[in-house]
Amino acid sequence: MKAIIQRVLSASVTVDREVISSIGRGVLVFAAVAPGDSEKEAQQIANKVIKMKLWDDDKGGRWKKSVMDINGEVLCVSQFTLLARTKKGTKPDFHGAAAPEEAQRLYHYFVDQLKAGYDVERVKDGRFQAMMEVALVNDGPLESDATSSSRSHLIPFKRQAIRIASLTSIGICNFSRLDSSLTSGQVICHTLLSDSCVPPSATGALYFFWIFLQDSP
Repeated sequence: MKAIIQRVLSASVTVDREVISSIGRGVLVFAAVAPGDSEKEAQQIANKVIKMKLWDDDKGGRWKKSVMDINGEVLCVSQFTLLARTKKGTKPDFHGAAAPEEAQRLYHYFVDQLKAGYDVERVKDGRFQAMMEVALVNDGPLESDATSSSRSHLIPFKRQAIRIASLTSIGICNFSRLDSSLTSGQVICHTLLSDSCVPPSATGALYFFWIFLQDSP
C-alpha cells in the first residue's frame, strides 16, 4: 500500500458538482492498494498518517506535532494511479494496483483504522472509483509519502549519509560498517542526484546515498 500525505490548510472533494467532504487544517491523504496488500499494511499506513510529526510546537521546535496533536482533520482520497509504472514509454502502466474489489475493501478498512485510531468526526473520505475534483490549499508546501513495506521513509527515521559498498537489488542494499554507530543490514537507499535507485548492474561500485534507517519500535 502507498499513500501521499500533504499538510494542508484546507481541502475538499467534489463529485458531480457537489462537495461531499471538506476539512480545515490537517492532512490530505491519497492512498492506493497494491496486489498482496492486507489489513496489516493498511493498519501500518493509518498509524503513520495520524502519528507523523509534520508541525512545529509552540516553542518553535521543528517537527514535533502530529495531526492528532494539533486536533487537525484528515481527508482520504483513493487514487490507484499512485502505483503507476512509467519506466517504459510514455503511457502509464497500472498493473501495479490491486483489483477494484479488493482495493475497495482494503481502502475502506484503511479509512476505518484512521477513524478508530483518531476521531471519527475528524476523518473524512472521498468516494471510491468516482471522478473526483480535489481542491486543496497546501501548507508549506509539505508533502511526504508512505509505503507499508520496508521501503518506507517516514518519520521517525534517522538520516545518515554513508558510502555504499555493494548493491544487491534495486532500492535495497547492504552497506559496510564505515561508521561504528551504524548497524550492518538491509536499508533503503536514496541517491543524492535523483529519486531513482542505482540498478543492480552497479554492484561493486562506490556511491554516496542518503540512507533512511528506521528506528527500533
